[in-house]
Amino acid sequence: MESPPPHVLLFPYPAQGHMLPHLDLAHQLSLRGLALTVLVTPKNLPLLNPLLSAHPSIQTLVLPFPPHPKLPPGVEHVRDIGQLGNIPIMSALSALRLPLARWFASHPNPPLAILSDFFLGWTLDLADELGIPRIAFFSSGAFLTSVVDFCWRNVESVKKASADAVELSDLPGAPSFREEHLPSIFRFYRESDPDWEIVKRGMLGNMASWGCVFNTFDHLEGQYLEHLMRRIGHGRVYGVGPLNLIGLDDLSGRGDLGVGAGAGSDVLGWLDGCPDGSVLYVCFGSQKMMAREQMEALASGLEASGARFVWVVKTGTAEQAEEGYGAVPDGFEARMAGRGRVVRGWAPQVLILGHRAVSGFLSHCGWNSVQEAVVAGKMVLAWPMEADQFVNARLLVEDMGAAVRVCGGPDTVPDADQLSRAIAGTMREDLPERARAKELRRKALEAVEPGGGSSWRGLDELVKELGQLQKQRL
Repeated sequence: MESPPPHVLLFPYPAQGHMLPHLDLAHQLSLRGLALTVLVTPKNLPLLNPLLSAHPSIQTLVLPFPPHPKLPPGVEHVRDIGQLGNIPIMSALSALRLPLARWFASHPNPPLAILSDFFLGWTLDLADELGIPRIAFFSSGAFLTSVVDFCWRNVESVKKASADAVELSDLPGAPSFREEHLPSIFRFYRESDPDWEIVKRGMLGNMASWGCVFNTFDHLEGQYLEHLMRRIGHGRVYGVGPLNLIGLDDLSGRGDLGVGAGAGSDVLGWLDGCPDGSVLYVCFGSQKMMAREQMEALASGLEASGARFVWVVKTGTAEQAEEGYGAVPDGFEARMAGRGRVVRGWAPQVLILGHRAVSGFLSHCGWNSVQEAVVAGKMVLAWPMEADQFVNARLLVEDMGAAVRVCGGPDTVPDADQLSRAIAGTMREDLPERARAKELRRKALEAVEPGGGSSWRGLDELVKELGQLQKQRL
């Protein structure tokens, strides 16, 4: 009799930038014959619909979202509360350890491994208790992980370092960052706070896991993948990205969380009428709400630049609107009619970036946006604000030369004249950054080439290792 396929539990973290690549990974693992169970809480179950439609054999495990004193009832996804909710959400989810252990104990064919998001590092303790491997999935890059790992291992010295230059001496090239540009997941750490201690233990646990899977590829981050292999002392470090290149096929609704669904879809028809390479795409992700002064400066910069544009604006609560957050200045859209489009809510970002009319992307440099820009071969105008974004911007601007910095900081109000000149300058066809962005796209496509690409091989090696574990179990 043929042995059953390896059964793996996937546990994605409920934030858009984490879930999308994790589900793309699930798609690839299912194509390679693994038996999968995906763990979600009830409100996140609909986000699995595209995956479950493509792979009816994938099972789901739906567990109630545990309550937490710092979370309003009903919050189960970061979009419901914003970036500040990450720490209590990470802490709350750690309370699933006991119900998960009970589920494993009662399952007729329990998973032989847990493949969980790097924000769920506590699952290493559960896996150890169950006597199975835990694989950490990093929806982010290997450079970011190297930075975060260094910080958690050197908390005291990093906290004592000069605010102007925290040197990461272990990393390739010994990069340094301003303290305020370090990843938020470390920067806001409060010692002895119970929630933060769960986060710290989990982050250190990521590097002690049986394996690490990264949504990245060799040409983009090979030196950091190699650094992490040396750091953790084994070769089970897999670059398997960009996962959006080999993810679920239907990109038209990718990332649509049902807020303002379809509101941005008519923008593709407008782009069809624009000349090649004439449009700047502007979007700062699903979390960031810009203040009134920032919105005014950005609007002035776009208007004065003379460039065509598509500007995606996050809409907030009535209270936020009252305070001026996310407000497009009065009269701006009327003046820009024909030359620019403002989209409120969701927009089909992958399809917009891939459009022939779009030449560049003014972005906060969240990792998903970075990957989508790379896949589209579009240069980035970087305005990092928080979280992992300063690290990602550095990778694109300094390591890869496929981006230019135009601003930085969550509360910075750019000089509208400087911004307009930067935008106008980056619309030129002869920019070296534009050529490098196209080269990055070529390398990304090579990485996922069936059979020979580095990321394709990484996926195959992971599945082969899991097959070996299955043989040992039998």
